[in-house]
Amino acid sequence: MYGENGYTLIKELARSEDNLPPYNAELVTHISREIKKIYDENQIDAQQSINENIEASILNTIRVRNAVTKRNVRCLMAYHFNRLKCLRTMRWEFGSILPADIKSNLSTAEIEWFSKYSRLLANYMRSIGEDGVNLSIDLKPPKALYIEVQCLVDYGKFDLNDGTTLLLKKDSRHYLPRNECEELIRQGVFKHII
Repeated sequence: MYGENGYTLIKELARSEDNLPPYNAELVTHISREIKKIYDENQIDAQQSINENIEASILNTIRVRNAVTKRNVRCLMAYHFNRLKCLRTMRWEFGSILPADIKSNLSTAEIEWFSKYSRLLANYMRSIGEDGVNLSIDLKPPKALYIEVQCLVDYGKFDLNDGTTLLLKKDSRHYLPRNECEELIRQGVFKHII
């Protein structure tokens, strides 16, 4: 029955909200062929109705087929849009390199789109300011500009951007600007105290 495959494709994507299912190239191709077949049938019937007397039943058939075609196209567009939306979210979560299990579920066009999106995003981040800005560090805006941190190792002297020098010893606590201590938190020198 016309339109069933489009519904199946959308249902398959909706079932796996948490992860990206493998790209269903077979079903996408089948739906594309169905769209072409319905379009060709409509062309033939429309040509016959022009050459002969227009019958209401033929016009109704053409309208129904046209509605099925539009529905299939919407299903394909929704399928691809939601997959790309999920990929865009993954770019912000995982960075420019996708895990192998996710990459194996993508089509070649999706892999190409992801790499282009990553390049555009990297170029944009490099173009901001003098040294560039890494927008993927904090996906949510910070609640405070200063945070309390505890030093986990004897680090030694640490210079802040305002010229202040701190001596970082194990178990010492400091109230520092977030942007200056994020790198040390990632390295394991500091622990953010909440």
